[in-house]
Amino acid sequence: MADAASQVLLGSGLTILSQPLMYVKVLIQVGYEPLPPTIGRNIFGRQVCQLPGLFCYAQHIASIDGKRGLFTGLTPRLCSGVLGTVVHGKVLQELGPGNVQKEVSCSFDRVIKETTREMMARSAATLITHPFHVITLRSMVQFIGRESKYCGLCDSIVTIYREEGILGFFAGLIPRLLGDIISLWLCNSLAYLVNTYALDSGVSTMNEMKSYSQAVTGFFASMLTYPFVLVSNLMAVNNCGLAGGSPPYSPIYTSWLDCWCLLQKEGNMSRGNSLFFRKVPFGKTYCCDLRMLI
Repeated sequence: MADAASQVLLGSGLTILSQPLMYVKVLIQVGYEPLPPTIGRNIFGRQVCQLPGLFCYAQHIASIDGKRGLFTGLTPRLCSGVLGTVVHGKVLQELGPGNVQKEVSCSFDRVIKETTREMMARSAATLITHPFHVITLRSMVQFIGRESKYCGLCDSIVTIYREEGILGFFAGLIPRLLGDIISLWLCNSLAYLVNTYALDSGVSTMNEMKSYSQAVTGFFASMLTYPFVLVSNLMAVNNCGLAGGSPPYSPIYTSWLDCWCLLQKEGNMSRGNSLFFRKVPFGKTYCCDLRMLI
């Protein structure tokens, strides 16, 4: 019980600290660029035309809504985090500990069993908390059109149910679930391969090396599955009555596969993945003042 409470408190603290970052990320994902590109240098020192980074973007939001505005959408996101932590723990508890003998602790069978348990727990948590995720995204995206359609948690629930029914709470769920599942299996499988075949089990720092490899493979897996995150977020706000989910910021997608194909065609599958050194994509016109490009 104490462990669960500490996880909830830690998760809530991290959620509060990261809220401005997520706010900026979501607005960039939908293609909202209120500031003109500038001439800057990339990580290699080469002069390029760049879109504003995290701090400039956050400063722009704060100049309009104040510093408090950077925490728009925090309440439903906190609800999602707390509920997700509880559901995840309960599902793992119901599934029981992995009954795998010590001598096969490094076997691929154990990796499959543990990953399956974790997949079921994460999927259940994602399914239960997705309505709060949708409300969080929409409350952020309404900054673009200066709407106030999704302001309170209860009012947002009523609005979505009245306009879209139950399915509205699960907009963008499929690509989000697929991304989570693929990322989890990819991360654990790569970590197993690295720990089994690339690391010498005789070194004294073996446990530390394995933890590092887990972190590296996790980062690699998240990078590969980022398009699922992007598509999920775009579908959650698409055609919901907000300016940010409608042209010119976003086309009206018929399905998440339609969204995927269009982003891939435009070369925007990684839009919002980086918040620094944001180069203007070739052939892409953003909804912003482009006079700085001349």
